[in-house]
Amino acid sequence: MPPVVIDNPILNSPFREPTSHFQFDQDGITNQIAVGRRRSTYFMPIARPKVHRGQLALPGGEEEVRDNDFINRVREHVSAWRTTNYRGVTPVTRDLLDYWNDPTREKPLFFCQIEALETAIFLAEIAGRTQPWIESHLREENLAKNPGLYRIAFKMATGSGKTVVMAMLIAWQALNKLANAQDKRFSDTFLLVTPGITIKDRLQVLRPNLPGNYYAERDLVTPDQLQALQAARIEITNFHAFLRHDTLQAASLTKKVLAGPDGDLDAFKETPEQMVRRVCRTLGTKRNIVVINDEAHHCYQSAPQTEEEALLAEERADAKANEEAARIWLNGLRAVAGKIGIRAIYDLSATPFCLRGSGFREGTLFPWVVSDFALIDAIESGIVKIPRVPVSDDSMAGDLPTYRDLWVRIREWAPRKGRAAEKIEGE
Repeated sequence: MPPVVIDNPILNSPFREPTSHFQFDQDGITNQIAVGRRRSTYFMPIARPKVHRGQLALPGGEEEVRDNDFINRVREHVSAWRTTNYRGVTPVTRDLLDYWNDPTREKPLFFCQIEALETAIFLAEIAGRTQPWIESHLREENLAKNPGLYRIAFKMATGSGKTVVMAMLIAWQALNKLANAQDKRFSDTFLLVTPGITIKDRLQVLRPNLPGNYYAERDLVTPDQLQALQAARIEITNFHAFLRHDTLQAASLTKKVLAGPDGDLDAFKETPEQMVRRVCRTLGTKRNIVVINDEAHHCYQSAPQTEEEALLAEERADAKANEEAARIWLNGLRAVAGKIGIRAIYDLSATPFCLRGSGFREGTLFPWVVSDFALIDAIESGIVKIPRVPVSDDSMAGDLPTYRDLWVRIREWAPRKGRAAEKIEGE
């Protein structure tokens, strides 16, 4: 099929709900424009047929498109509620929504950012009275996939402003709690968990007392609200902090001797309660906190691997590392829930999908995702840069460009064993 040429992929304003989109067919995206917003969908890889030893398996694979029925239903209810001017919310929430939606703002917020907060607000303040099936669905899925935890996830394309959404979540939760300490729907204490030190450092903009914080820089709250936010407690860490530290500094052999015949080396590590006390020490005596997981696709509970998901050696190593990181992250959150309580867990990720080797079918969307603004939506709204792929090559061999069969053309003379020690011509 000839490549599809789209001269201008931007169809919508980044500040309003999308009103049109490019259509897909069985071969991929087309240049045909459809009226209305694209439904939330995801691409499920189709399992490759098994091949016998010696057979050549073609690279890549086919995909099938599936509707995210749950997300689409939630989106419809949130959209209908939006037309009521957010009926039923608290006065603090209404002030924030009015401020974020003010058409005279010098720094307007993206529609996808406001929609993520609308969805969180709808679930916390409205859906329990009007759409109880949503919470029932989420609790059922979390019980199956995240026992002991209640998670809500937002899927947002990379570059669409997830950190701003985190700041909006903190402002909404904290200001409501500070205005009414008895309202159990909210908290003014937050634990933000990231997959690495770099992201942890980047999230320091979520501390309202630091220069350059997003509440002021992105004009998310009024000066009075920013002053009130100083009372909120925010701890930012990475999941590695959930690793239980050694309480006895000794050689491994010494520990084995001291452990005796049972060999219980856990006796020389922190208890889960001690670990939580260390990680959350800056939160004081606060209980029932809000957890925000950044890049939350790293945080999942794996299932037993099926025969159809048999992995290669390199894939097994990656899957094992991913599973260990996820286990530490999830067990840490469960320890926090058991020790001080968790009011809500908000996950943010551009790719909240099951990974290969997780025990679930690769590409399966996390069932606790409630809001979706995908990469193609961000491109059509002019929010993110357009990815470029090679579409032509001057070096032709037959009817196809050389790069299409690169391995076939180089494998006969490519170096094999000992290539690191062989002298290269021209040296």
